[in-house]
Order: sequence, then structure tokens, then C-alpha cells
Amino acid sequence: MDINTAFPSSFLKAADLQGRSVDVTIENVTIEKMGEDTKPVVHFIGKELGLALNKINSNAIAMMYSSETNNWTGQVISIYPTETEFQGKIVPCIRVKAPGGQDVTAFIARRTAEAQQTQQVAQGDNMPHGGLDDEIPFN
Repeated sequence: MDINTAFPSSFLKAADLQGRSVDVTIENVTIEKMGEDTKPVVHFIGKELGLALNKINSNAIAMMYSSETNNWTGQVISIYPTETEFQGKIVPCIRVKAPGGQDVTAFIARRTAEAQQTQQVAQGDNMPHGGLDDEIPFN
């Protein structure tokens, strides 16, 4: 028997990822009761288990897609198993990266540059005189 199957959970665990990084698309975010606390839980399209978010993972997604969880719907993140210290012990956990396993900071920088480039093209900044060529007279 695999010991990880002995303790079923309603939420995704590091062992569920079987050592792999997985790109997933966010379906929605709910608030769910866990013991005496409540936590946000991100649910993924086509996946049965949701990921209960901690502060680290919440902040990573917020950095990529905004702090408003409604904006996360349809966005892709990469989740991967790793380890962290908890109450003096090293324990398995799940962390979030940008799609394809990219570093979150690099992902944000790339998206910002793409947005600036799109804005420049829309404003005609890549053309002389802001897109207007007043030196060619109309006859």
C-alpha cells in the first residue's frame, strides 16, 4: 500500500504531483473552512482536487495576475512539489511558478515588456512623428 493513499484529502498534496511540475488552468477560487480557519482554494479546469492557498502561493499568483481572484479565472500557473520548514520539520509542499515553470519575476517582466510594446504600436510610437507624417503634403 502507498502510504499517501492512506490519508485521503479534499485538497491537492505534494505527493499527488508525483515529483512533476504541472501547468494548470485556474477555473475559480473559493473560500473554504479548514479546521477553525478559512482559506482560499484555487480549483483547476479538468482537475478534481483544489489547491488550498497559503500566503506564499497566493502572493505568487497575485503578482502574475492581480490581487483580485476573479482575474485569475482562465489563467495558467505551474505547480510543483518541493519542501519547506514547518514547525521545525522539513515537510513536502506545493509551490507556484509562472506557466512552463518560469520564474514569477521573469514572467512579470516579460508580460510588462509585451504590454509596453503593444501600447507603443497602438499609439504609433514605432512610426516617425508619432504615426503622423506631416512632411508629405496632400495635393
